[in-house]
Amino acid sequence: MIIETNMWQETFQLGQQLGREANPGDVYTLIGDLGVGKTVLTQGIADGLGITEPVNSPTFTIVQEYEEGRMPFYHFDVYRIGDVEEMEEIGYEDYVYGDGLTMIEWANLIEEILPAKRKEIRIEKDLEKGFDYRRITITDYA
Repeated sequence: MIIETNMWQETFQLGQQLGREANPGDVYTLIGDLGVGKTVLTQGIADGLGITEPVNSPTFTIVQEYEEGRMPFYHFDVYRIGDVEEMEEIGYEDYVYGDGLTMIEWANLIEEILPAKRKEIRIEKDLEKGFDYRRITITDYA
């Protein structure tokens, strides 16, 4: 599925929809360059789950846990991971195979340990179509 958005609010609304549709145990992987709107989409997902506290990218903590919504939300940012073994040390599998929604930003960096069943969300810019234009491709892997 390909969705095109032309302002950040549309990207946020798509995130809200994805959050409302999420089920316990789902894994969403998020791929895109710096500044494409990964955090905006993630904030929308959190809102769709009923989370009201501020959601920011956990770049320096690797994982941020949110418990107040209709299910736990585990937000990973693996941009600074040097080796997939670091993921095992922080209990990655407990999150991914847990009872909440797991979102992994920069998932392409740990592709070898991603679960087979996941929803990949790829966000891309195209400046020829406008500064705020985003092409969002969602692929379900079973």
